[in-house]
This record gives sequence, structure tokens and C-alpha cells, in this order.
Amino acid sequence: MKDTLLYVIAAIIICVGGFFVLNNYVYNEKQTPSTATFKEAPFTISGQEIALKDGVSEMESAPGSASKTITRYFGNEAQIDLNNDSRMDTVFLVTQETGGSGTQFYLVGSLQTESGFVGSEAVFIGDRIAPQTTEVRDGLVIVNYADRNPGEPMTTQPSVGKSLYLKFDPASMQFGEIVQNFEGEANPDMMSLTMKPWTWINAQFNDERVVTPKRADAFVLTFTVDGKVSATTDCNRMSGSYTAKDGLITFGDMMSTKMYCEGSQESEFAELLTNTSGYHFTSKGELIFDLKFDSGTVLFK
Repeated sequence: MKDTLLYVIAAIIICVGGFFVLNNYVYNEKQTPSTATFKEAPFTISGQEIALKDGVSEMESAPGSASKTITRYFGNEAQIDLNNDSRMDTVFLVTQETGGSGTQFYLVGSLQTESGFVGSEAVFIGDRIAPQTTEVRDGLVIVNYADRNPGEPMTTQPSVGKSLYLKFDPASMQFGEIVQNFEGEANPDMMSLTMKPWTWINAQFNDERVVTPKRADAFVLTFTVDGKVSATTDCNRMSGSYTAKDGLITFGDMMSTKMYCEGSQESEFAELLTNTSGYHFTSKGELIFDLKFDSGTVLFK
């Protein structure tokens, strides 16, 4: 009888224990969200939460409105640990159309956690731009893209290379722009030809000649990451190609519009490009072209 009672008590303990184990398992399964891919994590644009399904989200532009706000996955992914938790997160571009003629580009961060991905507040890059690449360097996210010159209509093909340097703040889940301090100390290792338009300041030759543009800010060089270069001068626009590697640079044939301007320095500027053999950056945020045969340098800011 005593043995039978012990068996009964043991059976009850096993059943009760099994119930709590099963119940705890079911509870945890319900409480743990399913792991989404980085594309599926909801993010926000101007405070509006957006979740992509199959790479697209459609919402009413306003309650009861027939127009739609359409957000699409664009790509240009890059991997970075945004919050220093030893997990690799993903940044990528999305586009958004709000019913008008514009297509706005945003960068989104998707942070990997134990239970899935969490989306950030998206940061605006530009309207109807031409994205090039997204880089990760020294804890920063760098978005390279082509835009238009100031004053050019939106119908103009983007041709001005730009780079946006962004730092992520885990506390606010937002990206902040890092403005390069070109008036003070800069880090030459962080600089690139495509990071900004470069304005010609002067050319200094070893025979002590100095050539300075008659019109300040008239000569501006813009590089893109796909090997194209464009320039404004005191008369025409120029465009062509370039090859740059390990501090060496060569320019291909430059095409130009054909306006005639009395006293233009365009031919002198084009000759400087033709005679350029190398380049480097300074701690003042300057771009220096080294002329062939060590004959002089050309300064850009």
C-alpha cells in the first residue's frame, strides 16, 4: 500500500511538472517574435511607421485620399555594427513616392537583435538622385550619389558627385550627418575625389609662376564613383572620364560645349588636367594635383 501511494505521488509530480514545462514552452513561443529579415523590420519616415512586404509598402497619403504613398526597397546594402553589440546590422536604401513627380531616397538601418530585426528612423538623402554606392568606414555610413548643380531643373540628369557621411545614434535610433571640417583639420585618409565638388583655387609652377582664376568659384570639378568627371568653367561645361588609383590619376578626352567667351581661361584649365599625373589630400581638406615632370601643383578646395 505504501509503495502504491509513492507511485501515485510520483506520477502526480511528473504530470504537474510536465504541465508547467509545456505551459512555459508555449508561453515563451508566444512571447518570442518570429525572426524577420532585415527588409521586413518596420522603420519610420517622418514619424510614420512603414513595413515592407515583398519589398513594397502602400498607404493612403491622407485618410480617405485616393493617392497613395508608395515605399520601395531599392538596395545598396552594407553591413555594419551600428550599436556595438557584436551583431552585424544592415543599412539599405528605399524610395518613396507620395503622389507627385518626385522620388525621394532614404537610408534605413535594420539592427539585428536576439529576437529579430529592428528598424531605425530613415534619413533623407535626396529627391530624384542617382545612388552610386554605400560604404562603411571607421564606424560611419557613407552614401555616394550623383545630384544636380544648384539651380538646375529636376529634369536634368544628375551628374554632380556627392557623399553623405552618417553616424548612427542607438539611443534615438536616428542617423546624424557628420560635416567634414574643411576649414580646420581634416583627415586625408577619410577623403576621396567623389566626396564633394572641388573648386580650382590656383596653379603654382616650379618657375614661380602662379595662375589664378579671374572669376572665383568659376572652375569646379566633380567626380563620380563610376569613373566620370564633369566641370564647370568660366565659359562652358566639360565632361569626360578619369582613372585614379594609388595616388595616380589620368583624365580621358574631355568633351565641351562650344560657347566662345572673350578672355576665358578654359583652355589653361583643360591643359592643367591633361598634364596632371597624381593627386593627394591635405589636412586642410584640400585636393592637390601633381603636374607631370614635377613641374608644379594645382590647388582645389
